[in-house]
Amino acid sequence: MATPVHHPSALDAGALRRAFGAYPTGVVAIGALRDGEPVGFAASSFVSISLEPPMVAVSVARTSTTWPRLAEAPVLGLSVLSHGQGALCRKLASRAGDRFDGTPWQATDGGAVLIHDATLWLTARVGPVYDGGDHEIVLLELLSAELFPGVEPLVFHTSQFRELTPHA
Repeated sequence: MATPVHHPSALDAGALRRAFGAYPTGVVAIGALRDGEPVGFAASSFVSISLEPPMVAVSVARTSTTWPRLAEAPVLGLSVLSHGQGALCRKLASRAGDRFDGTPWQATDGGAVLIHDATLWLTARVGPVYDGGDHEIVLLELLSAELFPGVEPLVFHTSQFRELTPHA
């Protein structure tokens, strides 16, 4: 059993980032067409909320310049990235360059952008938005889901991408 590391000092942003990084997450690309071009970003703060009605939530930094453009889209595409898409995730998280350059994607009739080779595609409509400190907590009302069985998800843990292995 691992020995816990105790830090009695106050939690600063760096300490919290390391602490939150100890919790493995998936990564979701959120995208839509805006003025005919794909716009989107990667988020690891994504969680299922409700089966009835079908809802998920994502936390978006208040400093995001991409979210205001997506928030007005009629439909968003959510692509749960797969284990081989770590470089794509980094590109989608970047603040510079064309995030979709060289990335195979498609748009739905409603303008949701979906990334090829993902493990799951969801489409959603923006619902209520709540205060989450330096983030906004956005509820998304799910419209459709398409699962790609056998495609392993991308796992983000301690600032690294990891692969799942079956438990013995």
